[in-house]
Amino acid sequence: MAGVDFQKVFKTSSFILYMKNKVFVSGCFDLLHSGHVRFFEEASQFGELYVAIGSDKTVRELKERETINTEAERLYIVNAIKFVKKAFISSGSGMLDFEPELRKIVPSIFVVNEDGDKIEKRRLCEELGIKYYVLKRTPKDGLPMRSTTLLRKQNLIKKEI
Repeated sequence: MAGVDFQKVFKTSSFILYMKNKVFVSGCFDLLHSGHVRFFEEASQFGELYVAIGSDKTVRELKERETINTEAERLYIVNAIKFVKKAFISSGSGMLDFEPELRKIVPSIFVVNEDGDKIEKRRLCEELGIKYYVLKRTPKDGLPMRSTTLLRKQNLIKKEI
């Protein structure tokens, strides 16, 4: 979220209330890279971060390919990241595979990156009264820009896996 001075937020008495926010993100997170970790880091600045991971079945349906890492591996890896409060495998299917968990957790904020900004997600958040934020990709200082889309465009990973 551009324009937020997190140093100032951390020094205010509202910081405790601020950190009680439940923040929700979703994705495949199959080829985990520094861009994903940076996304988790930035999203976690809004509150406690809950990560919905697409199931192997959903990845096959949406991306028309097998996963590199199984859903059990992806769950283990994402839960090990210090910015994540809790990760889980989404129980639904399709683009809104996370909807059952979203309704159960009832976050106050849903965060996506520019690639993940979809009208269906915006509408669902509006229906549920959840704030919706789109983050720009910003690499951690000293690290290159990373996204799975960019890696595919650069032919650093195969388009079909």
